[in-house]
Amino acid sequence: MDKELISKNHFHFIGVGGIGMSAVALGLLKQGYSISGSDLITNDETIKLEKLGAIIFNSQIRQNIEFINSKFNNKLINFVVSTAIKPENEELVYCKKRNLPVKHRSEILALLMNSYTALAVAGSHGKTSTSTFLSTLLELCTQNSSSITGGIIPIYNSNCHLEDTKFLVAEVDESDGTIINYKSDIGIINNIDFDHCDHFSNLGEVISSFKNFAINSKKLLINFDCEITRNNFYSENKWSNTTAKKVAYAIIPTEINSKYTIGKYYENGNFISSLNIPIPGKHNLSNITAAIAASRMIGIDFIEIKKNIKYLKLPKKRFEFRGQIDERSLYDDYAHHPNEIKETIKLGRLFVKQKNNTENQKSRLIAIFQPHRYSRVKKFTKDFAEELSKADVIYVTSIYGAGEENEDKITSKIITDLIYKKNKNVSYIENYYEVTKNFYELTQKGDLILNMGAGDCHNFWSILNEKIIQINN
Repeated sequence: MDKELISKNHFHFIGVGGIGMSAVALGLLKQGYSISGSDLITNDETIKLEKLGAIIFNSQIRQNIEFINSKFNNKLINFVVSTAIKPENEELVYCKKRNLPVKHRSEILALLMNSYTALAVAGSHGKTSTSTFLSTLLELCTQNSSSITGGIIPIYNSNCHLEDTKFLVAEVDESDGTIINYKSDIGIINNIDFDHCDHFSNLGEVISSFKNFAINSKKLLINFDCEITRNNFYSENKWSNTTAKKVAYAIIPTEINSKYTIGKYYENGNFISSLNIPIPGKHNLSNITAAIAASRMIGIDFIEIKKNIKYLKLPKKRFEFRGQIDERSLYDDYAHHPNEIKETIKLGRLFVKQKNNTENQKSRLIAIFQPHRYSRVKKFTKDFAEELSKADVIYVTSIYGAGEENEDKITSKIITDLIYKKNKNVSYIENYYEVTKNFYELTQKGDLILNMGAGDCHNFWSILNEKIIQINN
């Protein structure tokens, strides 16, 4: 980075606590830029930024902008927003009124990517997991890699590790159409599904945004097992977990259980080696295959990859074991789309099956789901009901709006009513405090509890622990 540029630039992030916004802010801070940001919520990310020297406001008022303008009046100040920031946000309104330069997060991430050999991970599902697996392999195999992702990567214990390296793994988001801003050396498309109904009207629009991403990638790596990517994108670099034919990279599973996956690895149809992967789940195997394929495309020796496979871990909130309370095991997962719920429940079944076989008991799979966005619930009501009904017992909480207006007065009860037709063990429970209050009535010893969603549902574990401490005292 140009030292002159660094000394003359300041970045202020409106909504700095978001997982994607904080990653970019942290990256710029590590590059030597001065940083400030505002957020109504204090979280691990804002605390970390403040400790590293960023100025953090816990309000979003015009006085924050006035303060930053006066404090850094010798610098070019860039104000950064994500699509989550509403037009009526007081800081944003003030910036626009004063004609101050406002940039989207994607523009800043795209600028950072330009300084590296960039591997951009895209797709409707599994981006954070794939980014985590790829980041881990590149870090261990090259010691010459950086990462900016939408999740906490265990090897760095951060969503950003930005150093003076050759490679950069970047998770890029399609949810708001800004995916067209990114140029990469290798573009990875995990899969394509219809989602983000607040931005896209149909699947065709989603495919078009990925096509723009593909055009901006020097090399493209695609998932052959996803019908939409297979039929809409051409690349010599494809991966599969169902066939070793017609693809450059494949891992065909021979055993999948709750602890690991064993598979046969192929390149261009030729068997190379068996792999023992310490991550369960076929969807995770697809993400790992993509990470291995991308590593091979930049010239990493397969022997190095095989040696380091054992260190792979899932990012936080991806089937993350939070702990056990009175013989009830709780897992957090980010699943908020029907196809993600489908895979998470499948994985939960593997765990329950193994538990029942080894411990000779009848464990149940409990699904607690916090729907995310009214537009998504409206579009996928039947699909949510179909997948959630496959758990033994289902509790659905109120919808996390993520800033959306509930114009159609939609509630979670439309999901629970449909589930009831398939599985009578379903209840609507307003919030996680209610779940906690009735925890022992709603669950029993031996249960595996899957807590799913993309909202604030991941606070459940701490709410539950506080309640248990109160009871014990």
